[in-house]
Amino acid sequence: MALMRTGRVVLLATALAVTATACSTVVDGKPVATAPAGMGQYYNQAVRWGSCAEFGDEDMPKNAECTRVTVPVDYANPDGATAKIAVSRIKATGKKIGSLMFNPGGPGVPGMSIVNIADTTALADSFDRIGFDPRGIGASQPSIKCMTAAENDAERAEPNKDNSPAGIAASEAENKQFADKCVQRTGKDFLAHVGTREVVQDMDVIRAALGDAKLTYLGYSYGTRLGYAYAEKFPDHVRALVLDGALDPEQDPVKESVAQAASFQKAFDSYAADCASKPDCPLGTDPAQSTARFRALVSPLWDKPVPTDDPRGLHYGDAITGVQQTLYSNRLWGALTKGLRELAAGHGDTLLALADMYDGRHDDGSYDNSSDAFNAIRCVDDPPITDRAVAAQQDADYRRVAPFLDDGHGSNAAPLEMCAIWPVPSTSTPHRLSIPNLPKTVVISTTEDPATPYQAGVNLANELGAALITYKGTRHTVSLSGVQCVDDPVIAYLVNLTVPAQGLTC
Repeated sequence: MALMRTGRVVLLATALAVTATACSTVVDGKPVATAPAGMGQYYNQAVRWGSCAEFGDEDMPKNAECTRVTVPVDYANPDGATAKIAVSRIKATGKKIGSLMFNPGGPGVPGMSIVNIADTTALADSFDRIGFDPRGIGASQPSIKCMTAAENDAERAEPNKDNSPAGIAASEAENKQFADKCVQRTGKDFLAHVGTREVVQDMDVIRAALGDAKLTYLGYSYGTRLGYAYAEKFPDHVRALVLDGALDPEQDPVKESVAQAASFQKAFDSYAADCASKPDCPLGTDPAQSTARFRALVSPLWDKPVPTDDPRGLHYGDAITGVQQTLYSNRLWGALTKGLRELAAGHGDTLLALADMYDGRHDDGSYDNSSDAFNAIRCVDDPPITDRAVAAQQDADYRRVAPFLDDGHGSNAAPLEMCAIWPVPSTSTPHRLSIPNLPKTVVISTTEDPATPYQAGVNLANELGAALITYKGTRHTVSLSGVQCVDDPVIAYLVNLTVPAQGLTC
């Protein structure tokens, strides 16, 4: 059972080895650390902005500028190998407060083109809006590389594997092959340093290189983990944090995957109820029968793909990926209805296009490295599941809470996932946050978020002592998307540090 990328619950990173006395400056009458000992070459580097043309992001707004910021691969060895983090900027149009850094989620998702967010708001007036591709991702260098485009296409077209002993053995062998390719094409040393533990330190270097004494940040989904991990590592460097689509730092990967599956089922049920109220719904007019009708449409793909205009055809795994892609937002429900109608008619173009979108496949057949990076990052961020009994129970629970995703090939066993054989150790453990004297932060959680369940946001807000904004809806994250009752308090907080009213619900 695969986890969807932007909803992956991620766990708080351990502290870094660099703990020597740091230089400091004074902000608002208080000392603020700027450069840890031995790190001045990174914290004090000159940033030279220029054209974004060579950064290869076709979604980059024309008024953006781009650069790369140098960081150490291993912060415990700042004189060793370095990496370059791709950073984008749209300058403030009015009186500047500072920089506002964004992260769209993931892990593995590039973040440079997000700088066009909030174009017509006070945020564009008051802040330089900053996007970045986290280390190993997108235009940052070096890049996490595991699979070629041809290998990705071949893997997606492979026959499905059940949970028989032979199927489990085949799945685990495939996981081992993937891990070996990551080592060969990326390097073991870099793979050991691609996690959240390092990214939050990269964020602090970027903050300093931009000339900001403190960080103002808005993170979505996995980006909320970057936010609270940054706050734990650098509490004195926080000006304001907005964390939308929150992750629970105490929740282990097993509980997370089951909670996420239940949330996807809830989103599917909401879609099915909406669909049933409309003519020609491919799942029929009775929402109670929607899961059975859905399974009747997709299950035959297990043995035989349906044709598409693209010669690849639509295979079972791609159909499920395409469906889950649409459940991230009710704005995509129309595309899901179209895809299911096509499937009922014996072809799969829309669902294949949606799966390509999720997997980062471009029109020319190339792939971005988001899927490779997702696996590499989660395996250093999450403690691996190595107990076969736990893996089997996780699989059974996943199928139980999300019957629309149950392929019918379960058993009393399941393969160990890739992280169980990953070539470098994980760097984090689930734990409760304790960040004394952290400035007031804001957490946003959506009641029917399929990827990051609502309760995770409640839990995170409690641990941070944050103001919680509850949004009633079926979508994954909501801030700065035009929902005024969320956007107005978020903007007021980021600009003026006005904390939203306690218990605010939209």
